[in-house]
Amino acid sequence: MDDLITKTVLTNGLTVVTEHIPSVKSVTAGIWVKSGARHETQKQAGVTHFLEHMLFKGTKNRTAFEIAQSMESVGGYLNAFTSTEYTCYYARCLDTELTTALDVLSDMVMNPIFPKEEIEKEKKVVIEEMKMYRDSPDDYLFEEFTSHLFQNHPLGRPILGYEETVSAFSDADLFQYMRDRYAPENLIVAVAGKVDHDTVLQYCQRVLTSQDRQLVEHPIEVLSPLDTTPLSLTKSIEQTHYIWGRRGLHFDDAQKYVLLLTNTLLGGGMSSRLHQNIREKYGYCYSVQTFNQSFLETGIWGVYVGTDKEYVEHVHELVVEQLNLLAKEEIASKELSEAKAQLKGKLLLSQENTSNRMMRLAKSEIYYKRHVDLDELVEHIDRVPTEDMMTFAQGFMSESEFVEAKLTPK
Repeated sequence: MDDLITKTVLTNGLTVVTEHIPSVKSVTAGIWVKSGARHETQKQAGVTHFLEHMLFKGTKNRTAFEIAQSMESVGGYLNAFTSTEYTCYYARCLDTELTTALDVLSDMVMNPIFPKEEIEKEKKVVIEEMKMYRDSPDDYLFEEFTSHLFQNHPLGRPILGYEETVSAFSDADLFQYMRDRYAPENLIVAVAGKVDHDTVLQYCQRVLTSQDRQLVEHPIEVLSPLDTTPLSLTKSIEQTHYIWGRRGLHFDDAQKYVLLLTNTLLGGGMSSRLHQNIREKYGYCYSVQTFNQSFLETGIWGVYVGTDKEYVEHVHELVVEQLNLLAKEEIASKELSEAKAQLKGKLLLSQENTSNRMMRLAKSEIYYKRHVDLDELVEHIDRVPTEDMMTFAQGFMSESEFVEAKLTPK
């Protein structure tokens, strides 16, 4: 597979990486910015996400309607998202429309105009988006839990920012942020599908240049000591929403494959230990799941359950019991083999479309500075022995490292 993946770094620092998939008729092209919510100051909180919205509001060459119509008129689509550590603008279309997709994406990233009236309208849109998440109990709890886990640190700030920071943004703030963070050396162009690398390369050399953008580095801030004080919130809701979680592993941690398998065993679906115990055996919940997210220097891992307030203590005891079992009892080889098969299957199935393939290209470049082949990931998963699972759990599942967060009915 590696011979179909090509990477070039231009003299201005821009990275171009493509994967040629000859069996498809589509392409997904993305322009990635190695800048996310963690690269903001407290005053800038939410500017990365707000800027992502504003790049759809018109350029020097296209109106907002023309941007939207560009891909829809040929059966494709255009979208974007902001995360903690990066931002992505992408388009999926037929391979014959790749140049159009690159034209639109590069125009958005290089030539935005930020009309003042659109900025004011979008402030209201984003504030309504904040309200929508606050009205979703599990989203609200997870945001508050993350803030508690990473107090006084950029990782603890919400991606959308705060009403007071978003309300203060001006066009000058947006242009300055782009000059500081949207420099060529901080960009990745990733394309997967029926694509010719040299064609993309020549396009980028011609179009994606900037004379007025100079990357302002943003150092990784030191994490504050963990505060394990329980987090207790109330809201006008029916269920109690519960999290038992901790700081997790960073992207390049040697134990990450052990954690991925642990995550699968405990909460990887209807056959997982937590689902079978908490839902199937006792009927205490409808939804129970584990979550795992990695950052450059740390991560988040935990268990989420939505349950009746009368069952919360029972649920907590069952969760802790299952985590402790991993540390006390060796996993049966059959169960571990099934977890490995499940994890590998999900990984391989996720690569059945060009959008996910494009995203893997870019994330590999962001976190590893190289392409991480699927065969390499499968090999790492296969190599995890049973004894490593128990040894890992004995350290990682220590209750002293966990934080309990609850959102209960008023």
